[in-house]
Amino acid sequence: MAVHRLPLPKSTFRSGILSSKFTSSTPLLPTNFNSFKLHTIYSPSNTALRFLQTQSTPGPLYDPVSSSVSPSDSFLLEKILFSLKQNNVSYLRDSLLRLSPSLLLQVLFRCREDLHLGLKFIGLVSYYFPNFKHSSLSLSAMVHFLVRGRRLSEAQACILRMVRKRGVSRVKVVESLISTCFNFGSIGLVYDLLVRTYVQAKKLREGSEAFQILRRKGVSVSINACNKLLGGLVRTGWVDLAWEIYGEVVRGGIELNVYTLNIMVNALCKDRKFENVMFFLSDMEEKGVFADIVTYNTLIRAYCREGLVEEAFQLLNSFSSRGMEPGVLTYNAILVGLCKVGKYDRAKGVLIEMLQLGLTPNAATYNILLVEICRRDNILEAQEIFDEMSRHGVLPDLVSFSSLIGVLARNGHLSQALMYFREMERSGLVPDNVIYTILIDGFCRNGALSDALKMRDEMLARGFFMDVVTYNTFLNGFCKKKMLADADMLFKEMVERGMVPDFYTFTTLIRGYCKDGNMDKALNLFETMVRSNLKPDIVTYNTLIDGFCKAGEMERAKELWDDMIRKDILPNHISYGIVINGFCSSGLLPQALHLCDQMVEKGIRPNLVTCNTLIKGYCRSGDMPKAYEYLSKMISNGIIPDSISYNTLIDGYLKEENLEKAFVLINEMEKRGLQLNVITYNSILNGFCAEGRMQEAEHVLRKMIEIGINPDRATYSFLINGHVSQDNMKEAFRFHDEMLQRGLVPDDRF
Repeated sequence: MAVHRLPLPKSTFRSGILSSKFTSSTPLLPTNFNSFKLHTIYSPSNTALRFLQTQSTPGPLYDPVSSSVSPSDSFLLEKILFSLKQNNVSYLRDSLLRLSPSLLLQVLFRCREDLHLGLKFIGLVSYYFPNFKHSSLSLSAMVHFLVRGRRLSEAQACILRMVRKRGVSRVKVVESLISTCFNFGSIGLVYDLLVRTYVQAKKLREGSEAFQILRRKGVSVSINACNKLLGGLVRTGWVDLAWEIYGEVVRGGIELNVYTLNIMVNALCKDRKFENVMFFLSDMEEKGVFADIVTYNTLIRAYCREGLVEEAFQLLNSFSSRGMEPGVLTYNAILVGLCKVGKYDRAKGVLIEMLQLGLTPNAATYNILLVEICRRDNILEAQEIFDEMSRHGVLPDLVSFSSLIGVLARNGHLSQALMYFREMERSGLVPDNVIYTILIDGFCRNGALSDALKMRDEMLARGFFMDVVTYNTFLNGFCKKKMLADADMLFKEMVERGMVPDFYTFTTLIRGYCKDGNMDKALNLFETMVRSNLKPDIVTYNTLIDGFCKAGEMERAKELWDDMIRKDILPNHISYGIVINGFCSSGLLPQALHLCDQMVEKGIRPNLVTCNTLIKGYCRSGDMPKAYEYLSKMISNGIIPDSISYNTLIDGYLKEENLEKAFVLINEMEKRGLQLNVITYNSILNGFCAEGRMQEAEHVLRKMIEIGINPDRATYSFLINGHVSQDNMKEAFRFHDEMLQRGLVPDDRF
């Protein structure tokens, strides 16, 4: 095949930049992308010399800078160039009002020998006409000039306009840059910058397509730009596409480096293909690229992320044979893995090992341990870790303080939490929304809403804003205190301020109104939630169903149950327990038993709560033999009864005045090691009072006090009412006075 070479202008290097010398009569160079393939050769100074080679019979020529200029445009072109050279900005600005993309190309073409003049023209256009409607070619020409002038951020801004231009394909973007490379001078960095811009704009698929187009046209991209693209793809999770691009890089003969190796090892780890890592490393060694400490840290971090801590330790132990020393990052990854699998004590041992090796743990090291121990609500150990940081000269950061403040606030140690918060401020750290919300949550959890509101006011005064999480925290606090009017006002304020309520917002309010018995309001919120395209989950449905069951509205509870199943939300053991309890409380024991059978058929085994509910159902229906039989059945099925199981049966027998059977159960309870509590004693005491056996009732009272069980209001009410029924007002008033002395408030209705 015949090879035709187009004549190139003479070239000289200026400050490492290739600039072409043209005469005024030099014709514009035509290029046709169907007919020519572009090859790039990089010199040590990163300057690109390009030539075109015909592949087949040339097709119609594509001229990016039209050589035919109308007389009016020709005159305007000369005016612009003359004003530029004379630095007549005001006259030039008037001329630019008639500027078009094609004319801009002509001006830059005429400035191709004078980089400074071209850059000056670009600066004036950008300053006076920032919204100028460029074509892809005019932007491409500007990119080449700006890159030659090392004004890379401005060049990248032009590329970004190109890639975001509506209706402009990746092929057109690439061809525009290539078609202008001869006429306006170019260096290889332009194509690197194109790939980097796609990555930084998070247009990774488009960037991959642009890279592949460049490769098909024979344009070489540096390994650094390739690594940017590969790294972006792996971070986003598009591992398959990353391997496709990696294949293109290898086939293109682009020299790989250790950064490429580490990116692709990370890709294998993300796909959990640990067994392929060593094969890949061997392949890279054949290419002259060797693993480093980052490679093995990446692999250790991946093992730990998957909970494969022993494999991570094996790799750590091989460091010395590989001629490497583990660093703080290596040990931090190990600590994360140990905490993930619940081996906190071993993690503390690793910290000691770090110190013995002479490594200096950083704030991240201590924070790994601190976050884990705070998650376990171990306040003493958390404070010890926090203090150890200071002893080793490591300054606590926001994560350290927020973890410690969180565990203290969560467990009701609000004064200590506030003390650490002020200490954090004194250390120069600026609290953020997260830490304020942690403190607000602590106050709300402990019912200190006035303190929570003060903290909110402080947060707002400092210029922070309440986000959805902060609003949800307050809503939860108001609902717990049954301050539903305040919760409703806060919800309206949230919406008015443009905050979009989330799943937790609605679930919190629905729970609050259900507990308050306002089922209409709860149902309205549920419907609003659905209209907002927020999908209720099993917790939401359970909350609403429980509310209707407690209100005795079993039909409406059943409607919600059916709606839940229609939406493919399967009931769990809590759902079944709620409805079984609802049926039992409403005296519908047959329906409760039928639902329990359904639950077993679905593979859900009744738990202790469900069994206790059914025992209560039998007792309420007056069928004590069946209730006791069910107790025996649950024991044979491996479900161990608790105090509630026995107390429910004892209370049932006492209501039937069957004291003998009640005492049999009490003895059985004691044999099982179950402690009799105030509820058990009150049931026995009430049974004696109901039969007028006041001496035995008072004996039960004395026994309660002897073993350290404090009588409550119900205890004294039973005794007072028992004596009143026996017309013994003297004893009734004596117990009334004793009740007051214990700080218990009687209802005085006897």
